[in-house]
Amino acid sequence: MLRHVGAHINEASIDCSAVPANAQPLGGRRALVTGSATGIGRSTAARLAADGAGVIINYVGNPDQANGAVKEITDAGGKAIAIGADVSVEEQVQSMFAQAKEELGGPVDLLVNNAGIEKPFKLVDMPLEEWEKVIAVNLTGAFLCTREAARGMVDAGIPGAIVNVSSVHEVIPWPEFGHYCASKGGMKLFAQTVARELAPSGIRVVNVAPGAILTPINQDLIDDPDKLKAVTDEIPLGRAGQPEEIAAAIAWVAGPEAEYVVGSTLFVDGGMTLYPKFV
Repeated sequence: MLRHVGAHINEASIDCSAVPANAQPLGGRRALVTGSATGIGRSTAARLAADGAGVIINYVGNPDQANGAVKEITDAGGKAIAIGADVSVEEQVQSMFAQAKEELGGPVDLLVNNAGIEKPFKLVDMPLEEWEKVIAVNLTGAFLCTREAARGMVDAGIPGAIVNVSSVHEVIPWPEFGHYCASKGGMKLFAQTVARELAPSGIRVVNVAPGAILTPINQDLIDDPDKLKAVTDEIPLGRAGQPEEIAAAIAWVAGPEAEYVVGSTLFVDGGMTLYPKFV
C-alpha cells in the first residue's frame, strides 16, 4: 500500500533554466531500468549513466548481456550494476529494489519501466498462458516496480521520476497483438492514475511511447527489406527510429528540464500516430 506523506513543493525552489551543455543533468540520481540488457533499455541505461546517474541494469536469463552493458557504461566512466530479477514476480522485484538501494546508497529515484515482451497470435488461436505472460511482464511488472519505487521515495521524502516505456499501441490497434495492446493501453491509464496520486509527493510519472524502433525485438524488420518498407510507409518521417532516440527522450522527461511534465505520454514515433494512410 502506498503511503502519502503530503510533501509540499515550493514552486520558487524549482530552477527551470536550461542545463549547461557541460553539466550532468542527472548527476546524483539513482536509476533502475528494467529489461536493460538489450535494445531500448540498454541504450537508456547508457544515456542515463552518461548524464550522471548511477544505473541498475535489470535483466532476466542472460547475465552475459547485462554484464556487457555494465562494462560499456563503466568503461565510459559511468556507474552501473547488473541485478537479475523477473519483474512479474513480486518477491524478486522487492529484492531487486532492496539491493539497488544498498548498491546505489539510497532508494531508486528514477525508474524506467522498460521490460516488455510480445508474440503474435490471432484472437481465436491465443492460448491463455500467452495472454497472461504478456500482461504479467508488460503491465503487472510495471505496477510492481512502480509501487516499490514509489514506496522508497515516499518513505524517504524525496522527489523523483517514473518513466514507463509504452508504445504507439497504447492508442493504435495492432491485429494479432491484442495482449500487447491491452498491456500498453492499461499502462496509459495506470500511469495517469498514479501520476495524480504521486505528484503531491514530488514524484512525476510519465509515459514515453516509441513507434517502430530498430532493436533486436524487431530483427525480422531489419532482415527483410519488404517488411521494413511496409512499416516505414506508415511513418511520415519515412524511417524507423533508433534506440538512442528513445533513450534521449527518456533522459529528458526524467530530468530537470521536464519538471512540469506529469501524467503525459510523449510519442516518439516519426509521426506514426498521425495515421498517414487514413484519408
